[in-house]
Amino acid sequence: MFELDVRSRVPIYEQLFEKIKELIIKGLLKEHEQLPSVRALSNDLTINPNTIQKAYRELENQGYIYSIPGKGSFVAPLKDRDINKEKIEKILEEVKKLMLEGLYLGMDREDFIKVLEDAIKIKEVR
Repeated sequence: MFELDVRSRVPIYEQLFEKIKELIIKGLLKEHEQLPSVRALSNDLTINPNTIQKAYRELENQGYIYSIPGKGSFVAPLKDRDINKEKIEKILEEVKKLMLEGLYLGMDREDFIKVLEDAIKIKEVR
């Protein structure tokens, strides 16, 4: 389910956080779907349970998952996720920078439209 690069300079918990977040965003992990337990994932990936707990805690802090004591961690429903205006503004600013760089490198309107349409298709699959 998860492929982590132990030789990467990116911390393991951050790689795990990003992989799970990506699966949620792409709809591969559905709302209210239970995530593997910390112990099970630790055994599967052969990494310290504290590392997994740190990734889960960050996912919960950002509203991607919720925990039920004694039951486990689950994917949060979209309506329950905290929509952060500042974060959206940051994302839009980053997209703008990337688009300007793409224009500089020779991308055209159709390239940007295709990327947007592909992203929308992924979202609609959910």
